[in-house]
Amino acid sequence: MSYLSLATSSLLCVLLFFLCSLEKGFALQRSNKDIDDDHSHHVRLSSLLPSPTCSSSSVKGSNKMKTTLDVVHKHGPCSKLNKEKKGPTSHTEILNVDEERVKYINSKISKNMLGHDDELGLKQLDSATLPAKSGSLIGSGNYFVVVGLGTPKKDLSLIFDTGSDLTWTQCEPCAKSCYKQQDDIFDPSKSSTYSNITCTSSLCTQLSTATGNDPGCASTSKACVYGIQYGDSSFSVGFFSHERLTVTGTDYVDDFLFGCGQNNQGLFGGSAGLLGLGRHPISFVQQTAAKYHKIFSYCLPSTASNVGYLAFGASRASSYVKYTPFSTNSAGASFYGLDITGITVGDTKLPVSSSTFSTGGAIIDSGTVITRLPPTAYTALRSAFRQGMARYPMASSLSILDTCYDLSAYKTVIFPKIVFEFAGGATVDLAAAGTFYVASVKQVCLGFAPNGDDSDVTIFGNVQQKTLQVVYDVNGGKVGFGAGGCK
Repeated sequence: MSYLSLATSSLLCVLLFFLCSLEKGFALQRSNKDIDDDHSHHVRLSSLLPSPTCSSSSVKGSNKMKTTLDVVHKHGPCSKLNKEKKGPTSHTEILNVDEERVKYINSKISKNMLGHDDELGLKQLDSATLPAKSGSLIGSGNYFVVVGLGTPKKDLSLIFDTGSDLTWTQCEPCAKSCYKQQDDIFDPSKSSTYSNITCTSSLCTQLSTATGNDPGCASTSKACVYGIQYGDSSFSVGFFSHERLTVTGTDYVDDFLFGCGQNNQGLFGGSAGLLGLGRHPISFVQQTAAKYHKIFSYCLPSTASNVGYLAFGASRASSYVKYTPFSTNSAGASFYGLDITGITVGDTKLPVSSSTFSTGGAIIDSGTVITRLPPTAYTALRSAFRQGMARYPMASSLSILDTCYDLSAYKTVIFPKIVFEFAGGATVDLAAAGTFYVASVKQVCLGFAPNGDDSDVTIFGNVQQKTLQVVYDVNGGKVGFGAGGCK
């Protein structure tokens, strides 16, 4: 072999060694970013924290076949409901409120409602005799959309809630009480399309199953009076009515059934009321069946400084979504049931199956923040997760969250994947935003909590739904999940 050949060969070896080293360097560099392996996720801690400014949404282009609304977290910089806040809402307060919502859901499913028609004073109600109660928020839901009501339309910020059926808003003249909201309170006297429903109408009788309270009848006008109570004392009482609801600039629904609240108590985060997306005939989903075919989807943003969406109708972007049939195991007819068949944490398949969740049933709920699991399932999940996070120092508990970490010394976090398995073979690999509840870099918590006992309903909450495209095909009897839904 010639000297030149040897030199060339040596040069090639050096070059190959350099390229291999460079490739390893790139791989090492990538490992410090959002790169996953089979059993763990890597994520930049900064991506879990909201920024002080609102990030614009890019989802409308990918969902242009649907009627699409922006979804905003009420406590973030994108929220107009947050403008008068002097500081962030306490995370302890949010989680305590979440506990009250879970109690309400369990009481509703067990048909042991905390509020009854006599307590709400629905017998022979009129605008002069509506009851006044003080109350605390029960399950405000955190995420809201803006819709128009009336002719001419007035924009209202409504919390959207898959666990509620009745859509309602506060109305003038607020005969007894209205809580403080950011939008102007809707005045039905200024709308040409508003009308009350009479208490002799068959529509009025639907309220009993939708709200858990028998409707009342106004003594003078004979208008149908609704009352809905969300827990110990948070409630809305008013007139059941028809009105034009404007979903987008060119999309509206005439004769939409809603509650025009004359007496409302509770800290509903400055929103004007609720948009009910439950399964009852009175819900928005059922009322708009001819237009949207009982299909809606949403993506909850990764942080409070991002924007998600709520869309109605079929989607072009749903081909990658994995579906699971709605379960009928849950006793609550308004809720969307799930059949959870397994959970994996890292490389550990937990000792749980459908039977683990069969006693109380399972639902998916946009208004519950933290996923609730049967105690046996939660204990197994927590143990496996703590083992996978053993390298990080733990921090103090946060309200109902008992597995928290101080990550202030880290820029990148490696954490075990949590994968939920559902009937029909659907699997959901939770993103970082769907795994952690972040109060601060010094208190990053596992976003799950145990139920009181195995008879309580399992709830797949909105933290775990973050960044997923969640598709409800009510006609098809199924719900689907797709990764990266907000992109």
